[in-house]
Amino acid sequence: MPAERRVVRVEVDGRDLELSNLDKVLYPASGFTKGEVIDYYTRISNALLPHLRNRPLTRIRYPNGVDGNSFFEKNAPAGTPDWVRLETLPAPGSTKGREMLDYVVCDDLPTLVWLANLAALELHTPQWQVGADPDLMVMDLDPGAPAGLVECCGVALLLRERLAADGIASYPKTSGKKGMQLCCPVSGRQSADVVSGYAHRVAEELAREAPKLITAQMAKRLRPGKIFIDWSQNNAAKTTVTAYSLRAQPNPSVSTPVTWAEVEAAADGEAGAVRQFPAAEVLDRIEEYGDLLIDLLDHGPELPSR
Repeated sequence: MPAERRVVRVEVDGRDLELSNLDKVLYPASGFTKGEVIDYYTRISNALLPHLRNRPLTRIRYPNGVDGNSFFEKNAPAGTPDWVRLETLPAPGSTKGREMLDYVVCDDLPTLVWLANLAALELHTPQWQVGADPDLMVMDLDPGAPAGLVECCGVALLLRERLAADGIASYPKTSGKKGMQLCCPVSGRQSADVVSGYAHRVAEELAREAPKLITAQMAKRLRPGKIFIDWSQNNAAKTTVTAYSLRAQPNPSVSTPVTWAEVEAAADGEAGAVRQFPAAEVLDRIEEYGDLLIDLLDHGPELPSR
């Protein structure tokens, strides 16, 4: 059998899996293979899994690599092993008109390896856990060219100060594509409408204070040269790329937690202080820093209603 089509049988934490096409190149610009994708997700799993646990998972699959066709997948695919956790949940906005879907919940390493073998490169989760209100708020910073990651870092610092005034801690990570996000632990006792409403008010407030740098409006014609603070990521139907997820870029970049010192350095013009880090470097960063988002696993404060 050709090498790229061989099936390898492995045992992962007591579960039997068949891994296939391990030599298939999924990132042609760098030669990064499916085997390397599985290896990355296995090695990062101790940091990644706590951020996936108990959250319904949306996957973006690239069976023919990042240069080929892709598809979003919310429903469990045919052939899902019976040991994979599934949760039947409402599916607002389903493109197939379904009211309920069987979502995969990735609570363990065997499930993560199974998903990686399906070329589920990107992992996206909502701000809430199954059966609960949001325990996270996300402020998504999307740069409109010629603005870029440096400008995102400047806005992130403004957001940090504004959120801190309400007693809200914020933790930065890159998106792995163009921008970055601030992740904030919240109480888990307020609805998505309350969380989204608060995020919207803060975004509009900063846009009024720095109109040449920030916009809180979604219209793309208003974004060139500005940072769009996308507060809508807190809508109950929305998902955000999970920390440590790969992204479908020419090279295997990762949504990477960064330190506030790195953000400050980038905003001050230090080249490369914050960038879209590749998978190999993220594994090194875990060795150096551990999980910089570990505090997101604890509930935070309630948000002001007005």
